[in-house]
Amino acid sequence: MSKVAILKTTPETVLEDYRRLCEIAGLKQALDPSAQTILKDNISWHLLYPSANTTPWQLEGTILGLQDQGFNDLVDVHNKTVVTIADLGDKYNKFGPVLEKYNIPKKYNFKPEDMSWIKYTPKTEMAVLNKIFPEGIFLPDFFFGKNIVHLPTVKTHSYTTTTGAMKNAFGGLLNINRHYAHTWIHDTLVDLLALQKEIHTGLFATMDGTTSGSGPGPRTLIPHQKNVILASSDMVAIDAVAAKIMGFDPMKMRYIAHATERKLGQGNPREIEIVGDVEAAEENWNFEVGVNLGTGAGMLLWRSPLKIFQKLLFHTPLVKLFIFASEYYHDHYWYPVKGKKVVNQWINESPWGQLFDSYPE
Repeated sequence: MSKVAILKTTPETVLEDYRRLCEIAGLKQALDPSAQTILKDNISWHLLYPSANTTPWQLEGTILGLQDQGFNDLVDVHNKTVVTIADLGDKYNKFGPVLEKYNIPKKYNFKPEDMSWIKYTPKTEMAVLNKIFPEGIFLPDFFFGKNIVHLPTVKTHSYTTTTGAMKNAFGGLLNINRHYAHTWIHDTLVDLLALQKEIHTGLFATMDGTTSGSGPGPRTLIPHQKNVILASSDMVAIDAVAAKIMGFDPMKMRYIAHATERKLGQGNPREIEIVGDVEAAEENWNFEVGVNLGTGAGMLLWRSPLKIFQKLLFHTPLVKLFIFASEYYHDHYWYPVKGKKVVNQWINESPWGQLFDSYPE
């Protein structure tokens, strides 16, 4: 039976709680002690915004949890998207000082000096990736033969209802043209999980729900203080448990249901063993999914009859117009007008915001 660990936590105990979380979730059994371990952080927005990105205590606590179990050969990997800037995300979310404290190097999956993209033939049948990328599936060579630990947060997503451990592979394993896959995003995530099971020596995830996000994610969220953290070696199960406590039926979400059907993990909550603070897994936060101007436009172009124009709009230089529009809306309109107020309130009034403020820049 798949197992998910969940704990209630506080800013004063969170690092020790992450260490315990990793232990009771079976980290040692999930990973290969002879292999290097990739820390795959989650930067949904390069700007600081509560609930959108990996937290510094999540990163630090997971590092401590790994070291407790004898995993000391660690490397952090940043990825690039058309709408986020990795180095800014590292800076504004205070990853750099944490990595420096534990002497953990950083690599970038978009820098040729760090890794190359090689053509890979899957051993299992792909649902959609071969159709989306008919020229071949290319994966970063650095990822092969290594453990990977995903570091998502508990939040909703306009395109996939929720986003977590399975979605976190979207940035690491697909190149800059990953937006080609948005129309088929659910099946893409399932294909990516199948690929991970082929190329990695072990998979594990910690998920931070200290401040969780509802609404038009993964960026313009409504943050809620929830004080929970989760971990599992089953990427489907941890996403399912997170979805359930957010108020959704995980088996009605295609990426979770399809992954369960393909036996890549367990998405049925009745078949998942909960360890730790068991009562926390029974909470229902009644989160809702929403859209903003940017995600609403994306839904039209990827899911409506307008999708017939995808190749014209997204496979040609015209895509730069959409990238500019998204950047302008999110970074230069929404964040200064609305987001900054949320951030300031979080730092001034939330104990988690105050913990964030205490981390060195």
